[in-house]
Amino acid sequence: MMTDKRLTNSFKSYVEFGDEGLNNTSNDESFTDQLSTRTLQGEMVIAEAQNVLMFAPVSENKQGKSGILTVTNFKLSFVTTDERPRDEMICQENLLLGEYDICLSNVDILYQVGDKKRRLLPGKNVSEKVKGLHVVCKNMRVLTFSFKFSPVGHGKTLTNALLHHAFPRRHQLLFAYDFREPYYSCPRETSMFRDAGEWGRELARTGCVGWRLSGANQDFQISSSLPQWLIVPSSVLDWQLGAAARHFRAGRPPLWCWSSPQGAALVRMADILPTITDRVQENIMLETVRKSHPTLAKPEVLELTKDLPSPREIQSRFIKLRELCAPESEKQFWTQDNNFLSSVENSGWLHAVSACLTKALEASHSLHKDVTVVLQEADGRDLCPLVASLTQIIVDPYYRTIIGFQSLIQREWVVMGHPFCTRLGHVYIDGTQQAPVFLLFLDCVWQLLQQFPAEFQMTETYLTTLWDSVHISTFDTFLFDCERDRIISAAEPNNPLTLRSVWDWGEQFPDRDIVLFYNPLYQMPPTTSSHFPEHHSPLAAASGISVLQFWSQCYFRFIPIIEIIGGGKPQIDLTSRLLLSQIDSACDELVSPLHVRPAVAPSLETLSQIGSFFPFSRRPNAGPVTAALLISSLSLNQSFQSAEIMLDSQSILNAPD
Repeated sequence: MMTDKRLTNSFKSYVEFGDEGLNNTSNDESFTDQLSTRTLQGEMVIAEAQNVLMFAPVSENKQGKSGILTVTNFKLSFVTTDERPRDEMICQENLLLGEYDICLSNVDILYQVGDKKRRLLPGKNVSEKVKGLHVVCKNMRVLTFSFKFSPVGHGKTLTNALLHHAFPRRHQLLFAYDFREPYYSCPRETSMFRDAGEWGRELARTGCVGWRLSGANQDFQISSSLPQWLIVPSSVLDWQLGAAARHFRAGRPPLWCWSSPQGAALVRMADILPTITDRVQENIMLETVRKSHPTLAKPEVLELTKDLPSPREIQSRFIKLRELCAPESEKQFWTQDNNFLSSVENSGWLHAVSACLTKALEASHSLHKDVTVVLQEADGRDLCPLVASLTQIIVDPYYRTIIGFQSLIQREWVVMGHPFCTRLGHVYIDGTQQAPVFLLFLDCVWQLLQQFPAEFQMTETYLTTLWDSVHISTFDTFLFDCERDRIISAAEPNNPLTLRSVWDWGEQFPDRDIVLFYNPLYQMPPTTSSHFPEHHSPLAAASGISVLQFWSQCYFRFIPIIEIIGGGKPQIDLTSRLLLSQIDSACDELVSPLHVRPAVAPSLETLSQIGSFFPFSRRPNAGPVTAALLISSLSLNQSFQSAEIMLDSQSILNAPD
């Protein structure tokens, strides 16, 4: 497991990234010897730079924290004597990463900083002295370091190591292949959709008729990007499916996503191959889809590429959005702030969110009218999972639970072959198209959460954490382009990959953080755990630009100057949790007066210390006692806990008061 050290405070000031004081390190030798990087089993230190300054994000204050900067085969780690003990902070604690650590898979752009700022290219070594380093992350975090006081050569050595290891050329160079931490995969409620039974249970849950489970893709004979089990129209024989699939891009014919009890189905498929001039096979397969409907009603085909942005356009809009959310200085931030709304408009990001929600609502309305909907797109691996998932969230309350939501992502994105590795840039290959399609989906879900706050079991903290988790290279869930690659890696004879699911949240977070994933005001309808209700209306969501909001927690949390202390949405969430905790205590007292739980109630002063980016803000609080009081109260409420969370009641009840 990790090793850790508690250390004291130290600051160093600077004027610029100049040479002055470069060798002035004598004052730091006493404490830098005490610093060490926490490592996981299988994690190795590649390069290290001593007496490095890390500057506060988006700040004109010319002061930096002094420490050591390390590159391992897993992360970029900065360890400082100013690092606060975790039990004295009210913030999310990732068990795999320290306060100033970022996973190498999260590194997007590197700049060499000195007299001029220059972008560094992966695979190109730096030959001259490196005075400073500016790191831009895929989740919009920005880190800036100066090697002004580091020994000669440390900056160049560390930068070249980061350039090499943060942009691996082969999948086997990702840390997941080196991670040797024991993994105990416990039975989980989230369906992984790797065996026929899980597919069959989903068919039974939705009351599906007219469709059947097929093993035609065993050993990936039909398509390398599809799972081995497929749900196809009952009238199609396996040999017919294989013959038809050869006419579709990526070998992806019409496949089932979801059904209503009345028989309307949600279907996804790829386009016909561009080399095929006739659409005979497409029409034949659409006819089998029509026959799967109890009334033989004609399906409605939605061509997603006509109205929705392509992956290239999504990436372009994301880059413009990140320029607004990851400013290099306070001056740049305030300059952008003068025209912020127009800049968001010009980025086109919210237009993409609006378009995706509009298309999902169109599909959900058709399904509600008992019309089968077929989603069609290029290879069917980007916009199809996005719109299909949103549609199912809108029409089926089961997917608004955490277990249902995770099962949905596992099926529509992971197993059905969204190219996570390519779109997230886990492996650096020239010419591949990166695009945060999954972030666009999460933003759409967040918009629905804002409109229907009591209809979702998950919180925005869960969604933000999920986006962070796609950039952590210890879990297989988001590391591959398809299920075939995952299976091959797990069966590799020389270095088999241990498959670790990101849905095992206890691998990353303690119970106190997992509790914050659950909406305290959500009450699960009894129908979400069994069959889909026959008379259930889809969410009456709005998708116009005027009603959409900006996801501040996810996009702005690394800009501390705009955090509202004692305000924002966390105040509503935390107050709700405390009130429910008090209600639970009062109910327990009425039922069993002799077995009353200890009253643990933080004062309003405690809540006033929480910022609007909680639990992602890195602010110190009044001390460990205050933190324990708050966390204990939040954990006591049982109404929003899942069977997957096993809170240690002894540690909660024994918290300091």
